[in-house]
Amino acid sequence: MARLTIYKDNDADSTVVSNLFIDEYMKDANDAQLKIYLYLLRMMNAHLATSVSDIADKFNHTEKDVIRALKYWEKNHLLDLDYDEDKNLIGIHIRDLNADNNAKERHSSATVSSFVPMPALPTRTTVFKSEPDNSGEGVSPFAKPVYSADQLREFKERQDTAQLLFIAESYIGKPLTPSEMKSILYFTDVLHFSDDLIDYLLQYCVDKGKKDFKYIEKVAVNWAEEGITTPKQAQEKAFLYDKNIYSIMRELGKNNTPTPKEAEYINRWIKEFGFENDIIFEACERTVMATDKNRFEYADRILSSWHEQHVQHKSDISKIDEMYKQRRKNTTSAASKQYNNRFNQFAQNTYDFDALEKELLSN
Repeated sequence: MARLTIYKDNDADSTVVSNLFIDEYMKDANDAQLKIYLYLLRMMNAHLATSVSDIADKFNHTEKDVIRALKYWEKNHLLDLDYDEDKNLIGIHIRDLNADNNAKERHSSATVSSFVPMPALPTRTTVFKSEPDNSGEGVSPFAKPVYSADQLREFKERQDTAQLLFIAESYIGKPLTPSEMKSILYFTDVLHFSDDLIDYLLQYCVDKGKKDFKYIEKVAVNWAEEGITTPKQAQEKAFLYDKNIYSIMRELGKNNTPTPKEAEYINRWIKEFGFENDIIFEACERTVMATDKNRFEYADRILSSWHEQHVQHKSDISKIDEMYKQRRKNTTSAASKQYNNRFNQFAQNTYDFDALEKELLSN
């Protein structure tokens, strides 16, 4: 098909949006944040005044939604919010993105493209009334900076960065984009994650089928907020939030959070033995039917035995059960013949090893 030429009737009444905004900022913003920022540009270019309540009414948002969106753009250094002594929002500075592409320099620069709101008439005064923010969304110590191309280039030239990026690309299965590389820089620069922790972070997310760096960043921030600094801590935290763990606990008649020893058992059944839930649940059901005490030890004996016999599917358990019944039958038959042998001078004892095992575990 032929290329399409896009044109308009005239250049009047238009709003210019920076390409840098489209390339770097638009992809990470949500619907409300985008609408509000574009609307601010439109009002600025038209020299029109507005207010938080006006914006909220126009886009069917709450005033708190508008305030949160404004703070989001302020955090990303696209605008500055001006307050009076009573903490009323009285103005917004829209930053010129193309004036300086270095985020830190932009943050400290006084360069501004305009002032919003700008009253259309001298008699009109527009005040942004700032509501108390009860959302808990203050300036986070883990806020992601807007990294410049120079900062990314400097990061890539570090001696230890090449290995880290190679690991990330191996997990993601493709070369990293500049935006994804900035995420890796963010993990080291702001979150202070070690290479081992970043390695585990990527492995953890990919194992859950998540390769989107937005998701990976959310997990990373959550770990940082929890004070996680090592892969072992991250593994323990992730383990406690695993729904499978609590399903197994319930199957064993437990409603508590697993103790370290109980977690060690479950982790071995899942990670080392590689058993699916149906196999583990079968062992749990047999355990509950057999004993009220030492259930984890009893279930571990069952699952260890199945692991040694290379159980991979629940159908394999039926075969083992059948072989066990046949062996018991043969053992009982042989014992009966030996007992009835008239040339045998001593009475032979027969033992129920299953009963002995249950008795041992119940002590």
